[in-house]
Amino acid sequence: MRFTKFIVVIFLFLAAIPAAVPAAEPLGKRIQLDNGMVLLLAEKHDIPMVTVSMAIKAGNTAAAGDKPGLAAITAALLTQGTTRRTANQISSDIDFIGGSLATGGGDDFAAASLRVLKKDIRTGFDLLSDVIMNPVFDQKEIDRKVKSTLAEIQRQKEEPKIVASEAFNKAVYGGHAYGVTGDDIAAYLPKLTRQDIVDFYRARYHPNNTIIAVVGDVNEKEVVSLLNEYFNGWKQYDQPLPPPVAPPIIDTTSMRKIDKSITQANIVMGHIGISRENPDFYAVSIMNYILGGGGFSSRLMDNIRDNKGLAYDVHSSVASLKETGIFEVGIQTKNESANDVISETFKEIRRIQNDLVSEKELADAKAYLTGSFPLRMDTSAKIAGMLTAIEIYNLGLDYPARYPALINAVTREDIRRVAKKYLHPDAMVVVVVADQKKAKLR
Repeated sequence: MRFTKFIVVIFLFLAAIPAAVPAAEPLGKRIQLDNGMVLLLAEKHDIPMVTVSMAIKAGNTAAAGDKPGLAAITAALLTQGTTRRTANQISSDIDFIGGSLATGGGDDFAAASLRVLKKDIRTGFDLLSDVIMNPVFDQKEIDRKVKSTLAEIQRQKEEPKIVASEAFNKAVYGGHAYGVTGDDIAAYLPKLTRQDIVDFYRARYHPNNTIIAVVGDVNEKEVVSLLNEYFNGWKQYDQPLPPPVAPPIIDTTSMRKIDKSITQANIVMGHIGISRENPDFYAVSIMNYILGGGGFSSRLMDNIRDNKGLAYDVHSSVASLKETGIFEVGIQTKNESANDVISETFKEIRRIQNDLVSEKELADAKAYLTGSFPLRMDTSAKIAGMLTAIEIYNLGLDYPARYPALINAVTREDIRRVAKKYLHPDAMVVVVVADQKKAKLR
């Protein structure tokens, strides 16, 4: 996993609710606390466990553009010592009660997670509030984290898939935070100071920037009381996020060749996609499933791997984030097959733009997406993630019940329309990490 994409795994589903869809049972309850924190509560009394997920608007997009990696370092250090506990004490305290506590940074949000038995809920909230409100950012811990991060970035340079992905994201996003690479982070970290971390923390870690989802054997009165008690004194603060850097305009297809002595070429091709809050998200999701997101059911897999035997893996994906998302196709193939695979991929993209998908393809995609949807909420942690996504993307707490109708409303004509609108085979970035002498790219 790319360092700049660490943690904050949230479910990427969009709003846009047709008036014809009836009201449905909400997944949980939304409560705005006096300090500005948004609480999302789902009571689950079948087992005596409590799961907590926090999303704080302190991800990479909240940091200055000349300080890549600052947000992730700050988030990772929260559990490495507070004014009340050392890093070892935090670890031993949560281990003693058989729970889990973690923090980490992502593109749009920093995250914290907690899981404890109901009987240990007060200890859990005490630990969670301590790492969020009282980090000390000890210089020794900073140095240790910087060293381990630089070592991980160096290791990732040996992974062709990561090299291709980072080069692709940089080409598509440019100076935007979503395009930050390991090299960008490695160039900044030697200049990182403790004051940088303290200033970022003081600017971004506040209750009015925080969503907290609680799932488990608790009720509203109990949770609100605990949050008011343990997060007492956490003050609101308003500071605008730095303005995002606009991605570069790509108006022609370009290829970047990266030479590595490997037997298998790693190819990433695509362009800017849509944001999560685009009303066409559902049609784009189905279109992507049919094109390359459906595994062995997809056209790319059927054509390029199964019929022609040209690739070990080929898939497409649509990452729809808080800001502009991305569309990409990832391929692993023999160096000598790179040209043919790229050519066939372009053919499949143009085919889904020009021809209506079959009734069976559409029906199969809908059946999979609606049938697998409940699996995204089959654990307390997944429910907490869903609640967080619902808040971030303004989906409405009845979204899980409405999702099947939103998917089933998509037509074959919708698929062709969004393919024409959002796929750009004549303005695409193609990155190929391969043994270039063997690939002989055209």
